[in-house]
Formats: sequence, structure tokens, C-alpha cells
Amino acid sequence: MIKVAIMGYGTVGAGVYKVLTGNRGEITRRLQGEEIEVAHVLDLRDFPGDPAEAVLTHDFQDILNDPEVAIVVETMGGLRPAYGFTKQLLEAGKCVCTSNKELVAEHGLELRRVAHASGVNYLFEASCGGGIPVIHVLDGALTADYIDEVSGILNGTTNYILSQMTAQGQDFNEALKEAQAMGYAELHPEADIEGHDAQRKIAILSTLAYGKYINYKNVYTEGISCIDSVDIAFAKAVGRKIKLIARSRRTAEGTFAMVAPMMIGRENLLYNVDGVLNAVQLHGNAVGNVTLFGSGAGSLPTASAVAGDVISCARSLHEPIPSDWSDQEMDLLESEEMPCAFFVRFRGSESEARELFADAELTRIPETDEIGITTGIMTEKSLMDVRSGTGHIVKAIRLG
Repeated sequence: MIKVAIMGYGTVGAGVYKVLTGNRGEITRRLQGEEIEVAHVLDLRDFPGDPAEAVLTHDFQDILNDPEVAIVVETMGGLRPAYGFTKQLLEAGKCVCTSNKELVAEHGLELRRVAHASGVNYLFEASCGGGIPVIHVLDGALTADYIDEVSGILNGTTNYILSQMTAQGQDFNEALKEAQAMGYAELHPEADIEGHDAQRKIAILSTLAYGKYINYKNVYTEGISCIDSVDIAFAKAVGRKIKLIARSRRTAEGTFAMVAPMMIGRENLLYNVDGVLNAVQLHGNAVGNVTLFGSGAGSLPTASAVAGDVISCARSLHEPIPSDWSDQEMDLLESEEMPCAFFVRFRGSESEARELFADAELTRIPETDEIGITTGIMTEKSLMDVRSGTGHIVKAIRLG
């Protein structure tokens, strides 16, 4: 019998309890007869009549001081008290499995060191893709490949908002309010709509893919609050959709990582990823392109990923699982050095547009007197130089 505790009985924590208890038979089979038992559920609230009521506690010490608890699930979210609790548990020789991308991005490097020093594991599959098992793929099936690119739609809130703006013709504020009403967006959604959630996730995934630590604070990030109905109309006119894309790439010049709205075409598999769904694309020198698609959030999909980590820990109690997470920090190229094609909204004449952007494709739509310019590959610095020399550029969106 392997005893497990759950810290945080919210949407994800309750889902983990449901998966571990509801799939008990399947989990026991996969553990070759070893059973998992949820011994404690930690939360500040009471849950009268809930199946977990019998094991509910309000005291963290009940988990820390229980010698029979070998694995702890952390689904509290945020940095405090999750960081302090997690560190104490790892130091006490207990494995910790988490869905907390904020904690992993901020303190994951330290917590992995503590875990390995204690001979246990700190696992975080659910922190980057909800129910999409991308970390297991990077740390398992693709470990023989040289991964040179990671990209994807890593935030369901922004994807829902942009999907509604595209399909229903809503403006940004209408789509955001609907997302909040549907429970897809928080009351204070800044972490999602300004790109910070995706920023943390691409830093974690890139660290695992490239073998060097990437500090999420160094990842260039833009959100979607600047996207308006004219942008959407231009995107439709050129056969594209606007998505918030998180991307990193290793090149001969160096490595870059960024989060930004991009116009993507039908040839990109991410074009058809709509609503709250997420997708991750990986490129390896042997395997080529791999796309993982599924629910990036939600109670049971995220809980499935956490429970998978619990099983991995149960199979490797007191034996650290190998992972390509290095302490060596990777330097990133500045955003202005990143080569990219752009879609530029231009308020001026066609002759002026062609003079500034040679061989560009021009597009007009009835919604505005602006001209849409599809540029060739150029650096952001080159675009900034053009922009500084004219007052006619309204906005530029990268092409993905």
C-alpha cells in the first residue's frame, strides 16, 4: 500500500482524488498489484458530505509528519505557501507531483535539486499542457532526438477569446466577458491575456527540450489585449487566424523564445486548434514534426496528468527519475534579432507601402482604409527601423 496526500482540494485537487479513487483497479493493475490510498486531503475549507471528508485535514503537519505518506500532490497553486510546503516535503523524503506552473517556473530548479538530494522526485507533467503528456514525451520517447523547436497554443483562455473573435465576430472585451461567464477566464485574467501563463510554460518545456535552464523572465512576451476586429478581418482576408503562440527555437545564431500573437495559415496544424483546446508542436532532427493535441486545462484532464506522475513516483520510490533539466542557464537572443515575416497594417498609399517593403503582398478590406502588407522574412529590428522612418505603420503582427 502506497499512501498519498493531496494539498489543495479545488478543481484540480478534487479531480486527482476522483481519478485515484475511481480508477483504483486500473492503477493497481499498472502498479503490478500495489495499491494507492489517499490518506490526507489538505484544504482550509470544509466539504461536508464530500467523499474526501473522512480524510480532510486543515493542518499541513499531518501530512509532513505522517511517515506512511510517500507521495504528495500539490494542487494549491501560487507560490505561497506551496513553495514552503513543497520544499519541506522533499527534504523529508516525500515525492511531490504538481500542476503548479507558477511554482515550477519560479522555483523548479531549486526544488529539483532538493528532490534529488533527498533521493525522491519532483514531477510536474500537468504544469505545461494540462492533460497533454508533453513532458513525458520530451523526457522519454524523444530523448534520442536533437529537439530544435518547441511551439504551441499553451493557454486555453486566450485561445477561446481569439476563437470567439474569429468565429462570432465579437470584440476583445465581449469575448473576455463571455470567457469569464463560462469559467474559462479568471476574474483577474491578466496572467492569461498578457501572455505570462504561456511564458512560464514555454520556458519549462524549452528547458527540458534543450538541456539548459531557461528563466521564464527572459522570454519575450506579448499578450492579446491589443488584438482588435480589424486584425481579425485582415487575418481572414489572407486566409489566416490569429493565435497566441509560444515558441522557442535553436538556430546557428543562438536560441530564442517568445510568446506573441501570430497570424498562422491553414498549413499549420495549430490553425484548427480552437476554443479552450491546447496543442504543442515539437521538431526533432530524427523524428521530424510531432504534434500533441488535447485539453490544456480542466479538472479531469489535468488530474489525469497529475495522477500519471503519482504512478511514476510509485514505480520509482526513493529513486530519482532521470530528466534533462540542467542547472546551466541558457542565454537567449534578444527579440529584435529574431527573424520573422510580419503582417503590417499601413495607413498610406500603395506606392509608399511598396517603397518601404519591396516585393510585399498588399491586401485591402472594406472595414478600413488601411492597407495590409505581408512582408518577407526580416528581423524585428529591421521592422523597427522602417517604422521609425514613417508615421504610417499602425501595427505589426508576426506571421507564424
